[in-house]
Amino acid sequence: MNFLRGVMGGQSAGPQHTEAETIQKLCDRVASSTLLDDRRNAVRALKSLSKKYRLEVGIQAMDHLIRVLQTDRSDSEIIGYALDTLYNIISNDEEEEVDDVEEENSTRQSEDLGSQFTEIFIKQQENVTLLLSLLEEFDFHVRWPGVKLLTSLLKQLGPQVQQIILVSPMGVSRLMDLLADSREVIRNDGVLLLQALTRSNGAIQKIVAFENAFERLLDIITEEGNSDGGIVVEDCLLLLQNLLKNNNSNQNFFKEGSYIQRMKPWFEVGDENSGWSAQKVTNLHLMLQLVRVLVSPTNPPGATSSCQKAMFQCGLLQQLCTILMATGVPADILTETINTVSEVIRGCQVNQDYFASVNAPSNPPRPAIVVLLMSMVNERQPFVLRCAVLYCFQCFLYKNQKGQGEIVSTLLPSTIDATGNSVSAGQLLCGGLFSTDSLSNWCAAVALAHALQENATQKEQLLRVQLATSIGNPPVSLLQQCTNILSQGDKIDRRGSKIQTRVGLLMLLCTWLSNCPIAVTHFLHNSANVPFLTGQIAENLGEEEQLVQGLCALLLGISIYFNDNSLESYMKEKLKQLIEKRIGKENFIEKLGFISKHELYSRASQKPQPNFPSPEYMIFDHEFTKLVKELEGVITKAIYKSSEEDKKEEEVKKTLEQHDNIVTHYKNMIREQDLQLEELRQQVSTLKCQNEQLQTAVTQQVSQIQQHKDQYNLLKIQLGKDNQHQGSYSEGAQMNGIQPEEISRLREEIEELKRNRELLQSQLTEKDSVIENLKSSQTSGTNEQSAAIASARDFEEVAELKQELATLKSQLNSQSVEITKLQTEKQELLQKTEAFAKSAEIQGESETVIATKTTDVEGRLSALLQETKELKNEIKALSEERTAIKEQLDSSNSTIAILQTEKDKLELEITDSKKEQDDLLVLLADQDQKILSLKNKLKDLGHPVEEEDELESGDQEDEDDESEDPGKDLDHI
Repeated sequence: MNFLRGVMGGQSAGPQHTEAETIQKLCDRVASSTLLDDRRNAVRALKSLSKKYRLEVGIQAMDHLIRVLQTDRSDSEIIGYALDTLYNIISNDEEEEVDDVEEENSTRQSEDLGSQFTEIFIKQQENVTLLLSLLEEFDFHVRWPGVKLLTSLLKQLGPQVQQIILVSPMGVSRLMDLLADSREVIRNDGVLLLQALTRSNGAIQKIVAFENAFERLLDIITEEGNSDGGIVVEDCLLLLQNLLKNNNSNQNFFKEGSYIQRMKPWFEVGDENSGWSAQKVTNLHLMLQLVRVLVSPTNPPGATSSCQKAMFQCGLLQQLCTILMATGVPADILTETINTVSEVIRGCQVNQDYFASVNAPSNPPRPAIVVLLMSMVNERQPFVLRCAVLYCFQCFLYKNQKGQGEIVSTLLPSTIDATGNSVSAGQLLCGGLFSTDSLSNWCAAVALAHALQENATQKEQLLRVQLATSIGNPPVSLLQQCTNILSQGDKIDRRGSKIQTRVGLLMLLCTWLSNCPIAVTHFLHNSANVPFLTGQIAENLGEEEQLVQGLCALLLGISIYFNDNSLESYMKEKLKQLIEKRIGKENFIEKLGFISKHELYSRASQKPQPNFPSPEYMIFDHEFTKLVKELEGVITKAIYKSSEEDKKEEEVKKTLEQHDNIVTHYKNMIREQDLQLEELRQQVSTLKCQNEQLQTAVTQQVSQIQQHKDQYNLLKIQLGKDNQHQGSYSEGAQMNGIQPEEISRLREEIEELKRNRELLQSQLTEKDSVIENLKSSQTSGTNEQSAAIASARDFEEVAELKQELATLKSQLNSQSVEITKLQTEKQELLQKTEAFAKSAEIQGESETVIATKTTDVEGRLSALLQETKELKNEIKALSEERTAIKEQLDSSNSTIAILQTEKDKLELEITDSKKEQDDLLVLLADQDQKILSLKNKLKDLGHPVEEEDELESGDQEDEDDESEDPGKDLDHI
């Protein structure tokens, strides 16, 4: 501690000798006292002295205080006093007022003391680990001082303390628990602690983010009232910025966790003119900066694009545009909102299209782009606001060829509003380009250059723009007017920088002529342009004019490099000879290098946003620095090339162009063939699927038919066994004594049953033929309706057969009753015969008669019994036939149901084929219409159309008619 003693000795005013002794006695009491109360009182006294006598208490008491933290953890009061004392020693927060003269020296000495005591404390890493363990205590008097002490350590020596916490087990997780503390003081100081912990440390930032920090911080912001909240909201937003800025992993986690959607309520500020407190302005400013962190151009393009899409989908961009067009918004919030909207739409086509559709709430409504451009070219607006509008316009046009075309179209003669009621974006840009304010000239020139960036079509379209300079004079082109203003130089009295207007116009012309030989030809067609450029480059001017000379050299170099030699007087070789005679190649290259060597060039090349401290620094545009970097080398090579090398290069270019055309042709052919192959593959896969389905259906049907056959054979066997059992039973039940009239009646009934059997047999034959027809319709798929009619007729015949069977059953019952009667009569006859035999002794003659009669009766009875037996056999046969017919009918019904389902499937397939044929017919009709329109266009252009083409078109129409007929046939089917 020699350096601390030196600091102590160097102080002009120190403590009294008695106070130093007091501090020593207190330290001895803390070290040696056995009573906890004595140690607690001593630590309390050291705490009261630590603010005034920071150095002495720190030197003598720090070790004792650390020992107290280690040994007296059971007493929260003494731990709290010790932590407060250490905080007073290490912290640089001074409450006592100091004079202005001594303020600087006192602050520097205080910072030195804080860092030195912090270095002593963290020299033993166990001290930081001990402090982290104390933060787990829930007692307010322990946790709160511990949070403040750790925050002070991080402020003094942040990287070293961060490393110790990072390697400490569960170090960061313990600190994350502070955000869940129900006591707002500890929670708010915990947010400040995490701010210091996460500053410039990506590893800790990731750990904190994955410990659910985003969810907790957003909950706190919502609880505090979003933008209307207090200083706590500001602290949470600063912590969120620490976690997200330059941390791609956390940005992706924030987006994937759907936390962007929770940012939308932050910007629901309304149109109130009152209520913009200083804290609300600060909060909203930080919220806008947080949005910009997620969509910054320095982020990876994929991450930025996904965040931009998420902001549009959740309505965040719409909410920002509402603030943009609202009234009563403070100027700094409006400026930051414009910058935020700029980066949300930059390079995102969907967001750019939405921004183009936003209208300002004016009467009549004007596009937001027009309203912003009016602010940009208005010299009374604040400089930062004009820079923000320029950045917004640049971001709107970045990789947006559609937007570039819309801006350039507002300058073309066909789209200019003749009534003059509305002001277009193009008119505002031209007005700013030719105003007397140099800053408006520069902003308009850069904005118009962005409308041409990497868009050769719009460069050619802008050549059509004509400007009316004065009454009675013919209009001049925009290109000519720019060169006229450029040649006038400082002759026109302008407000602002002397060279700003010329630099802006030269940047516009360089962007316009690069990669556009037609624009180069128009520029060279004015005979005054080349002498002006060579004159500017050849002069020896001051430092301010050197930048203009460099830009003139760049413009002349572009005129050479992109020259297509269409003007004989300004071919490449002649321009090179002109440079060599009037300027000199080395001098020309030296002047060209003035651009990249300028001090403001490197500053503009760093970020796309035009962020300048004052208008004088507004010289270069970010996209223009890219163009200079691209063209400086090739122009230098082009100047030193000979004519033969140029010719060889042109030949190589032509060969490459031809090669590229051939390659493009073959690429198109391959692309078409790939499309055809893909279509054929799809058709093959569709047919394969259909084939598999049909094969599956056929397999199922075959298995079902086989099952039905097996069931039918089984039923036949069972019926045969039942008939044998019934036959044996009926033979045992024969009866005698039937009358002849009843026998004749039974014969008639048997005849009727035979006829009914023949009728049923014929019907069964018909049903067999129907089943065969249904089977054939299943394979062919063309007789569905006939099968349906046959199935309906079968159902009717089945119903009739059931009714006839019921009638037969009733007849059989009546016959059984009659047979019973005959049996009773037979018994009576037998009894009478026995009676006649007993009376044979009395009447001898009558015996012969009776015997004869008995013989006749017995003969008749035997005949009747024989006939009855035959009738019963026939009845059994009929019942067997009835059962077989019933089984066949059930089988036919199941077959009909299966065929009906197959018929429905076939009808669905026919309907799908009809739809496909209709779609093909529509496509053919559209194709014919396109062919006819193309022929008409060829006729209008004077190209003769041969009759063979017309015959082919007629044949095509016939084929179309024929292709329509199958559809009609299918409809008929």
